Amino acid sequence: MKNVTHSFVFLAHWPFAGSFGLNTDILATNLINLTVVVGVLIFFGKGVLKDLLDNRKQRILSTIRNSEELRRGTLEQLEKARIRLQKVELEADEYRMNGYSEIEREKENLINATSISLEQLEKSKNETLFYEKQRAMNQVRQRVFQQAVQGALGTLNSCLNTELHFRTIRANIGILGAIEWKR
Repeated sequence: MKNVTHSFVFLAHWPFAGSFGLNTDILATNLINLTVVVGVLIFFGKGVLKDLLDNRKQRILSTIRNSEELRRGTLEQLEKARIRLQKVELEADEYRMNGYSEIEREKENLINATSISLEQLEKSKNETLFYEKQRAMNQVRQRVFQQAVQGALGTLNSCLNTELHFRTIRANIGILGAIEWKR
């Protein structure tokens, strides 16, 4: 019991370590504020940005899947065209025996049409992927810019007091007045 009361008495005699005051070092204060703002932006913006990128990734993957399905359909059409080509070749052999060359032209036209169709589908797929990627990047840039502007406005609004706000307005009015006076 004596030790317990002795420690309270001992605590009563400790000198105070210091007191609170204003930090007038603007550079250190701004660095601390900037660190806090960047930390808050990273902490809260990371989830939103990740969700946006995940959604965009899912859209791109579904576009790729759709393109692959179109490609499979085109390959099926190509296979059907090959089967048809084989039939046409058999008929061509029959007609060659009879002296007809019209079937050769039909065969070439069929191959060219199928090849052109396949090239157009491949080109369309590549253009779709490119435009979707560009759109996704633009959306992400726009969101990041909006978040940065909102954060900066929040920081500015929280840092501006009434007198500083009025001084800024007066200075801007003075600048505008000088511009008008020069005209």
